[in-house]
Amino acid sequence: MGKIVAVVSRSASAAVGGGAPVFIEPEPQQAEQTAFLLEKILDANAHDLKNGTYILVDHKR
Repeated sequence: MGKIVAVVSRSASAAVGGGAPVFIEPEPQQAEQTAFLLEKILDANAHDLKNGTYILVDHKR
């Protein structure tokens, strides 16, 4: 099982709590770019939840 290391969301209310850093990006293209940049920086996998939210998961744990 992996660990969620970050969340990128278009809506602040969709990503409340949980303990992982949350990045709010209101524009769809900017949210995608931020998720993919964090994917590289954190050496994690970005997963699009198809609701305006991406989760970045470290599957190596």
